[in-house]
Amino acid sequence: FTSFRISSLNRHVKTHSDEKPHVCHLCLRAFRTATLLRNHVNAHTGSVPYKCCDCDMAFVTSGELARHRRYKHTLEKPFKCSICKYSSVEASKLKRHIRSHTGERPYACYLCSYASKDTYKLKRHMVTHSGEKPYECYVCQARFTQSGTMKIHILQKHGENVPKYQCPHCSTFIARKSDLGVHLRNLHSYMAVAVKCSYCEAVFHERYALTQHKKTHRNEKRFKCDQCSYACKQ
Repeated sequence: FTSFRISSLNRHVKTHSDEKPHVCHLCLRAFRTATLLRNHVNAHTGSVPYKCCDCDMAFVTSGELARHRRYKHTLEKPFKCSICKYSSVEASKLKRHIRSHTGERPYACYLCSYASKDTYKLKRHMVTHSGEKPYECYVCQARFTQSGTMKIHILQKHGENVPKYQCPHCSTFIARKSDLGVHLRNLHSYMAVAVKCSYCEAVFHERYALTQHKKTHRNEKRFKCDQCSYACKQ
């Protein structure tokens, strides 16, 4: 991390510290910075001090107000990718997008080899280990661990009146055209920076090709005990 301002550097350094000197007088929850505490207390009291000058909306934090104004009023996208034409309203979305170029997947499952470029997908994946089925088919009430599985079910079982968009690059069928666009960007777009397989030396410029390649390693027992003949997948 680098910054032009010492205040930004000091604020960033606090993210590496466990010290939380700012304590809420209402619930005793502690925070690293006074700003985080103030936002928390506002949530307690219902105070919304940051008011939009273009509409009647008001927000607990200045960050929420800035995000609202970009989405609803200015339509500004100040966070721009240096590799492609992508730009975003939020810095966090740009950070996640850049991982599609670098192949970085920092959020790893501790139960299997799955890793994700964002926390949302990791949380969604963890449901497959817990057995929880939060997604319910609106037609027959069948339940599923993931929304994608539910969408496939609806297409296959109740798809007479559901539009079907087939990916031109693989056998995937998708209900909504917008979801097809997401699928194409995430799995079939060319990545300038090749991503290396986590199991061998092969490299790929397309996420789908990497995913298909990894399936060839599915039954490999790569982790071997140096004391006996035991080996396992994880």
